[in-house]
Amino acid sequence: MRRILPPSGIALLCLATALSGCDMAPHYARPASAAPAQWPQGAAYGPDLADAAGLKWQDLVADAKLRTVIGQALANNRDLRASLASVASARAQYHVERSAQLPTIAAGADANITRGIKSSALSSNSYDSTIGMSSFEIDLFGRLKNETKEALETYLSTESGMRSAKLTLVSETATAYVTLASDMDLLRIAQETIVSGQRSLDLTQSLLASGLASATDVQNAITVVEQAKSDVANDTTLVAQDRNALELLVGAPVADDLLPASLNSLDGAIGNVPAGMSSTVLLQRPDVLEAEHSLKSANAGIGAARAAFFPTITLTSAVGVASSALSSLFTGGALNWSVAPSASLPVLGGATKGNLEYAKAQRDYYLAEYEKTVQSAFKDVADGLARRGTITRQRDAQARLVAAASKAYDLADAQYRAGTVSYIDALTAQRTLYAARQSQVATILTDIGNRITLYGAIGADDSL
Repeated sequence: MRRILPPSGIALLCLATALSGCDMAPHYARPASAAPAQWPQGAAYGPDLADAAGLKWQDLVADAKLRTVIGQALANNRDLRASLASVASARAQYHVERSAQLPTIAAGADANITRGIKSSALSSNSYDSTIGMSSFEIDLFGRLKNETKEALETYLSTESGMRSAKLTLVSETATAYVTLASDMDLLRIAQETIVSGQRSLDLTQSLLASGLASATDVQNAITVVEQAKSDVANDTTLVAQDRNALELLVGAPVADDLLPASLNSLDGAIGNVPAGMSSTVLLQRPDVLEAEHSLKSANAGIGAARAAFFPTITLTSAVGVASSALSSLFTGGALNWSVAPSASLPVLGGATKGNLEYAKAQRDYYLAEYEKTVQSAFKDVADGLARRGTITRQRDAQARLVAAASKAYDLADAQYRAGTVSYIDALTAQRTLYAARQSQVATILTDIGNRITLYGAIGADDSL
């Protein structure tokens, strides 16, 4: 049995084919940058550099142990694994949306045999086998196309988010590593202060026994030792917590031989990332790309919502064979085919208008999010450049302060032992040196941490 498609149906299909390229989505153009085109200038900033912006993390980090730790984090971190799963989910969803643009081919076979209980009862046989296209929607106004594009941009946004997660993980792991090194240095300084303080306390107690020092001098000497002991206890806790934080990022225990030797050992092993001449490099930062893909997805969503106002045309077709006898099922006379188009048009009610308003509001939301992300990225880099522009002068001054405090303590301690100055002079010099050494560690940590922060803020690492 053949079913001939009526002329009106043929005309409808021709019209659908002719208009299948329609796209109801607004034209997308990248928004103008919401941040200044050039980096800030002024007393806090260093000279402009002409080098290309960004750096691979392998070029940023020269320390072999830290490289190993970062590599372990990229392989084992659970948050990163969750991000990978999100990317896979978004990719699968895109494939689902993409498949809706293509017809689904299905094959089937069926047999129906009826036998009467009595000889007078009717008996019949029927067999059929078909292959055809089931419920394929002709994308007349680009609804399916824009839904697919929306899913694609969501996938790309998730993929950019994955790169952003890797970038953040590298930065956080390196920061945790240098923080551990700084607290280990502070612990050593506190332990050394206990030794020097105890030596002064022993001398003062012996002088007190000889009537050459006062009880006040002894108590003052005790304050230095006890303060250092308190700092040792606190720094021991911090070192343990720093290691816990590092191992959480790595996703596994960190071997003792991979721990940092000192902050100074890392100082020359972590480089400075060039920022380039222009802030346009920020447009390639993963989180900025993620925000832009979300904006593109929302833009495509408007096209899909607009297309819902127009008719939906669905086509079902099949070709096969049918026969009352199985032996003649595949003979030429058993050929059977059919084409069944259908159309639907929303008239009143429904959520079509609300969906369009929602899609437009989402586009406006993601536009604002994109602009805010660009502005935040600019601030991150500008802050890092301001710190870089002054940190060398601060470190030089801090080094001179430690050198002067160390010399002053050596002189005051020697004079106190010789009996030419009071203990209060030696005590003041010792406290000044202790504080200066602690501040120096904090300054070096600020410098190294800022280099790592700038690496993440610029975000131009094509190795991730």
